[in-house]
Amino acid sequence: MKLLFTYLRNYRRLIALALFLATINQCFSLLDPIIFRHVIDDYAAKSSSFSRGEFFKGVLFLLGLALGTAFISRVAKNLQDYYTNVITQRLGAKIYSDGLAHSLELPYEVFADQRSGETLAKLQKVRTDAERMVLAGINTVFTTLVGFIFVIIYTLTVHWVFVLVYGLAVPIIAYLSMSLGKKIRVTQKKIVEQMNALSGSTTESLRNIELVKSLGLAKQEIERLNSTTDKILKLELEKIKYVRAVSFVQGTVINFIRVSVLFLMMYFVFAGELSFGEFFSLYIYSFFLFTPLQELGNILSLYRETEVSLENFQQILDMPTEEKPLNPIPVGRINNIVFSQVCFRYSSANNLALDSVDFKIKQGEKIAFVGPSGSGKTSLVKLLVGLYKPLSGQILYNSIDRGEAELGGLREQIGFVTQDTQLFAGTIGDNLRFVRPLATDEECLQALDRAACGSILQRANLGLQTTIGEGGVKVSGGERQRLAIARALLRNPALLIFDEATSALDSITESEISRTVENISGEHMTILIAHRLSTVIHADRIFVLERGKIIESGKHTELIEDRGLYYAMWRQQQGEK
Repeated sequence: MKLLFTYLRNYRRLIALALFLATINQCFSLLDPIIFRHVIDDYAAKSSSFSRGEFFKGVLFLLGLALGTAFISRVAKNLQDYYTNVITQRLGAKIYSDGLAHSLELPYEVFADQRSGETLAKLQKVRTDAERMVLAGINTVFTTLVGFIFVIIYTLTVHWVFVLVYGLAVPIIAYLSMSLGKKIRVTQKKIVEQMNALSGSTTESLRNIELVKSLGLAKQEIERLNSTTDKILKLELEKIKYVRAVSFVQGTVINFIRVSVLFLMMYFVFAGELSFGEFFSLYIYSFFLFTPLQELGNILSLYRETEVSLENFQQILDMPTEEKPLNPIPVGRINNIVFSQVCFRYSSANNLALDSVDFKIKQGEKIAFVGPSGSGKTSLVKLLVGLYKPLSGQILYNSIDRGEAELGGLREQIGFVTQDTQLFAGTIGDNLRFVRPLATDEECLQALDRAACGSILQRANLGLQTTIGEGGVKVSGGERQRLAIARALLRNPALLIFDEATSALDSITESEISRTVENISGEHMTILIAHRLSTVIHADRIFVLERGKIIESGKHTELIEDRGLYYAMWRQQQGEK
């Protein structure tokens, strides 16, 4: 809960105002039984000693006073609710945005090792629980405390015995609730863990819905997700059992104390030490005091939920963010990149993914990396764009080491086209401007033209405002790649990376995309990662990777003449014997 209070310090003035309004609301609402007491004791019980005028004048004054206090209480309550909601909404938004910002700054390997849906579920859960806890803290816990103090002070003016009874009742109820609440916390922690797992699994299933439905795995996925749901259900029922136990114990103890207080009040009325007005006021106050205590079980359950959510949130905040140099050096426009004896290994692997990799590329050059699956091609790209840092060796951008470079400015100069092109729901313009929000329509159209997207624009009745997919223009695999190329070109990148960009396309479309890449390559540094060798034959240099090492390099014709691994791969893909 320390973390929650840290956030609440930012809203201390609003909280102070909300608590002040809650105090006004509660105190004025609690004045009503005192006014009722005076109506009974001063007028109803002594009506014969007043004239008609005096009687009605006195009663109307007290009733008017009751209306006035009720009005002030309602005004304070409405303002209290408004400012309390302002606090909770700002708090929830701040917690969520901080968690999201921190998550996006985490190293790439964190996302590679866990489900993104779990992180999102944790952030949504802590936001909701924190908002509910603050609302309950002000509207229930604080107002109950104010009411308790008010009733104790009033009771001191009536009889000290009732102060003793009220003073002992609250600690007894709180102790019983806390004892049972420990079990609620343990169960709630298990529930949150299962909920996060379910959220992650569901996100993955929906993301891969095409595969699930195509292979007829919907029933299997439903059963898998339902098994987790059943676990959550059992834990929820277990938690409900403890919550109901707390509620039962509280209700039983509170009813016993209330009856005991009523008996004492009747005794003091009989003994002449308590007037009828005082009797009714104390009886009404017993409801003010004990009714909120019956909500203690729900408050305790909410407290435990929030506690667990905040622990999960703290774990996210405690994750070290991506390492950045203290004084990052701006790279400027990238003119050359050097890999010098670069080695890399994934944290979960025993063997090196890249071993002593050396290469250079300068402006206007086009180089390619080829090799069998698992040779290190994708790992090289991830190092190139700064998603991972090398185990040893140097990666230099304009002679500036990767560890000293300002990565934000560096990545803004990269155009990236992958095998699995990600297009978003929206228009053609929205998809292009994802990488450059302030791009003009003219710049978007120029990028589309350079990427040879004429076939798409011919069918796009609304131009850049045409929706992609359902309800708009349908795009093929090749057209998706062309849109991805256009999106990359819109950034005016210094470095263009094509990571298996044509491996999922047919040979005709592959040839067309390859020609498009060839036409735009002279303007940038271009790196091709390819499995199909036909897409890289025009590269200035081709590097052949095997088990993380560069074993061959040269032009296409040179590598064919060397008759090494590249030659063997070429013959296999050409169908030669």
